[in-house]
Amino acid sequence: MSLKENVDFIKEELTSEEKFFEKAVVTERFIKKYKKSIIALVSLIVVVALGDVAYKIKEQKRIEEANAELAVLTKNPTDLQAQNRLKELSPKLFSVWSFAQAVTTNDTKKLNELKNSKLPVINDLAAYEVAVRSGDQKELADYELRQQAIYKDLAIVDSAVIYMNKKQTKKAKDQLVMIGENSPLYGVAVVLNHYGVK
Repeated sequence: MSLKENVDFIKEELTSEEKFFEKAVVTERFIKKYKKSIIALVSLIVVVALGDVAYKIKEQKRIEEANAELAVLTKNPTDLQAQNRLKELSPKLFSVWSFAQAVTTNDTKKLNELKNSKLPVINDLAAYEVAVRSGDQKELADYELRQQAIYKDLAIVDSAVIYMNKKQTKKAKDQLVMIGENSPLYGVAVVLNHYGVK
């Protein structure tokens, strides 16, 4: 290498080192200036992450305890302590269990209570069960008018059967005509309309 090349090489090295030191000084100044903010941000991230992990662990434990109480109630539905504990741990699961018990034991009082459930599905199913079990034409009609009633077509068929039993042929036919062709109960409605209503 010639002397000129050596000098150029040394200049490049010095320039690179200067840039490195310059960036180090700028970084150091930035860190000193925003030290508290950086520590606060990192601390916040750690706290949020730990909080999230703690919440997930607590929620998993709650779910497992609710499932354990449900298992106890499956074996012994009259266990009041397990009922209260399940209601405390998971009100929604308790509502579902209560509905299943009320249907199994034909407990219309409990079904009437469940008509006010905060769970729309339980509320809807309880209203249908009460209407069918009471055989009340008005309750069935009210259920049929509900927005997005789960058993709407079934309630219409039930209502038609009640009219048939009362020998009110015109009303029974009017009910059965309300069931659309795309309904799974359309075939039942056609058969009842043809053979059942006279």
